[in-house]
Amino acid sequence: MSVYTPINRPQLEAFLSLYDEGALLAFSGISAGIENSNFFVTTERGEFVLTLFEKHAAYELPFFLNLMAHLADHGIPSAHPIADRHGDFLQQLNGKPAALVRRLTGASPNIANLQQCGAVGQVLARLHLAVRDFKGHRENDRGYSWWLAVREVMHTRLTDSDARLLGAELQFQRQDRFEGLPRGIIHADLFRDNAMFMGDALTGVIDFYYACDDVFMYDLAITANDWCSGRDGSLEISKIDALLAAYDETRPLLPVERRAWPVMVRAAALRFWLSRLYDKHFPRAGHITHTKDPDEFKLILMQRIEHSSPL
Repeated sequence: MSVYTPINRPQLEAFLSLYDEGALLAFSGISAGIENSNFFVTTERGEFVLTLFEKHAAYELPFFLNLMAHLADHGIPSAHPIADRHGDFLQQLNGKPAALVRRLTGASPNIANLQQCGAVGQVLARLHLAVRDFKGHRENDRGYSWWLAVREVMHTRLTDSDARLLGAELQFQRQDRFEGLPRGIIHADLFRDNAMFMGDALTGVIDFYYACDDVFMYDLAITANDWCSGRDGSLEISKIDALLAAYDETRPLLPVERRAWPVMVRAAALRFWLSRLYDKHFPRAGHITHTKDPDEFKLILMQRIEHSSPL
């Protein structure tokens, strides 16, 4: 969440007039995250998050908003989109597609404890079960073909050692894509900053705008790499055990999924190393922006190459 497209009070008041949420009391930009422009909005009837979509076209957005509504309606603690007076989740503001969602209570953990790791493992499993009857479909636009495209545009900017690491890992990932693994809609970005807690109680999952059809085990690997990695990039055994045990209790893992774990955690590390490298070398202008360190996920990738084994 960042601010690339600023808004002013009259623009926001005109936007809110389309809803039944009362008069505007206050609003402010949100600096965390990297993809869209986001604002906290307070009205007479509650607190909300307003998102202006910077990359997605309007026709793409019903998938995400309908998914969020579906999950909230199925008991997943997530932000429900607010419908306007015509029943639509999507509007436009300052030339960008825009949506208003209910603001969740709680805060994201800087360093997750064992109880929080278990809570996020359980809710991710519940999410994977809840999407079984969701009718939407979206290809993963940050998958293997995107990895190859990023390498092409980045090749003159990589160090020799990074180029060798990237080339070797792409070759490894090409050899086994585990097409037969259980799959469905995944969150694809369930980092600590996309989960809200009150103490050790998980109060909400946010930011579904990378959600897509892919392998459930890949989603679990993305989550584990962020929640359970130490400063040196290695997985902390107690945290990964807590996360995986809670997930497995809710949606038992198949033997083929357990065998795929070493490939999945490497794929998950590679995906975020590449996206952070791209954002570092091709930054987007914005009013409030936040860029994350690619070396964090380079280190995680190197650790997974050296120290991963089937579950």
